[in-house]
Amino acid sequence: MENKNKKVAAISAVISYIKTEEEAFSMQPAVVADRADFVLRQVSLNLWGISGRQAQMQMRNLMQMKAFHGVRRTIR
Repeated sequence: MENKNKKVAAISAVISYIKTEEEAFSMQPAVVADRADFVLRQVSLNLWGISGRQAQMQMRNLMQMKAFHGVRRTIR
């Protein structure tokens, strides 16, 4: 009798878990659909902005290299 109760409890726990997972899965597309518009707005790229930032970083890098290494002059 005790083994039968344990089996019933285990089976009902597994069924309950599966139902919970199915409910969570069925709710997921509604949440994703609400966020899809927000995600698409964030992903849009401004190529001119990226190009400008890249040029600024390259200029700063060149200035740092010149500042650290300096201009080597040989005086004769």
